[in-house]
Amino acid sequence: MKTINKIAFSEIGSIPKLVKDFLNHDIQGFEAQTFSLENFAQQIHLKQNSFIVEKREILSETIKSQLSDFKLSSKQTENLENLKHKNTFTITTGHQLNLFSGPVFFVYKILQTIKTCTYLQQNFPDFNFIPVYWMASEDHDFAEINHFKTENNYYEINEKSGSAVGRIQINDTFFISEFEKEFKDSIFGTELILMLKEAYKNGNTLTKAIQTLVNRLFSDFGLLILDGDSKALKDQIKDVFKDELENFSLHKNSKDKVEFLTDKYGKVQVNPREINLFYLSETRDRIDFDGENYIVVDKNIQFTKEEILNELENYPEKFSPNALMRPVYQETVLPNLAYIGGNAEIMYWLELKDYFTQLNLPFPILIPRNSMLFLKEKTIGKIEKLNLKLDDFFQNFTKITNDKILDNNEILHLLNQKENLLAKQFSELKNAAENTDQSFGNLVKAEETRQMKSFGRMKKRLLRAEKIKQNELLERLENLFLDVHPSKTWQERIYNFSVFFADFGYSWIEFCMEEMVVEDSKLIIVAI
Repeated sequence: MKTINKIAFSEIGSIPKLVKDFLNHDIQGFEAQTFSLENFAQQIHLKQNSFIVEKREILSETIKSQLSDFKLSSKQTENLENLKHKNTFTITTGHQLNLFSGPVFFVYKILQTIKTCTYLQQNFPDFNFIPVYWMASEDHDFAEINHFKTENNYYEINEKSGSAVGRIQINDTFFISEFEKEFKDSIFGTELILMLKEAYKNGNTLTKAIQTLVNRLFSDFGLLILDGDSKALKDQIKDVFKDELENFSLHKNSKDKVEFLTDKYGKVQVNPREINLFYLSETRDRIDFDGENYIVVDKNIQFTKEEILNELENYPEKFSPNALMRPVYQETVLPNLAYIGGNAEIMYWLELKDYFTQLNLPFPILIPRNSMLFLKEKTIGKIEKLNLKLDDFFQNFTKITNDKILDNNEILHLLNQKENLLAKQFSELKNAAENTDQSFGNLVKAEETRQMKSFGRMKKRLLRAEKIKQNELLERLENLFLDVHPSKTWQERIYNFSVFFADFGYSWIEFCMEEMVVEDSKLIIVAI
């Protein structure tokens, strides 16, 4: 494995403009939320003054209890103890409980979180920094998480769903035998198969499965795994949930930021609802207010104001934050300095800045996670043979393909010559037309538009003809694009980590950690 390029997000066409502007400090009011040692020093001060010792005790004991079935590394045990001290802070990432971790970027997020802690420890030696993986165990969209893909297969688990996915018990293990067929002859296939069997045993919940897998992969790095589906933690956010039920505060206090981001970027990632909470029973359902009572949508359950506030007071674990309320919950129960997430996550976090201010809750530093791409040497050789750059595959590749098909084309050269000549002739005619009635000048302009359009049509027809003539080249370009972008999207969003672990084992994880960039957001391209 060898890193051959690191491309800044600012140079990649498909990265959302909002994320680029955020990284470039071009969104007013968010300068203090970008990555810098100065901002981290300020964040340490803010969080140290706002996060009480009692919360630290509850957090440490909650994580310890949740991980009680696992053998913890000495680093994890040390981190659990350090959490109780006021000079200790967390760096957090979060993700759904995808089957066998889902797309490989799950691993990249966690590794960047771990490496960021190491970087901060070096720069702020008087403090402790602990990496935390926040499990999105309360999500209810099982179809989003019940599968993963390798280069050759699609694996899926079928279980009864509807409630918090972390509570689902595993009964369907057919996918394990199919996975075993694919990887039994791989260098590290046996290790992968054991991981899968250990995590997805009959009777394990999906929460237990992901805890098992993540702990096996990252325990030696000191990573702590936190499940937000916890009464002890939700006790700490009851006042926020109560305010949300009574006053629709998130919706009201994010309105200005949502309008600002919508005006500037066309839309926001997630639109706030009036009430940004779900109710957990045997299913997870949205809470709505009809002007008089609180309704649990799609259920025959309703509460008066007094009843729902009593329910919250006595059973806070039955109330579940949605995607926008979850960051508030997370920052309430953690001594957190920064959140590392994908572009979509960063985009919806930005909507919440004013709401955090209203709650007097420090808004964290936001770090768009690194991306990684692993390409075979053979693929890289083919790209170089066509005189293309790896960067080209992250720009407008349709234009790159068209330019390659028409490269040094004599007919196109002739068309461009004649088009330029015609433009020059019409320029002279338009100048001369100023000496007569305006109606003649209008005729000249209309005729120019008509004739110039014909050159555009001829170029399109030429491209179509050359694509037919150079079908082999076109096919090679399209296949190369799919080698870089399987299923026409970024590799990290398609393949499971097993694709790479099968050949390289834990050395692949160590390599990813080594190459991960902490101070900037980049696409890291690796030859294998």
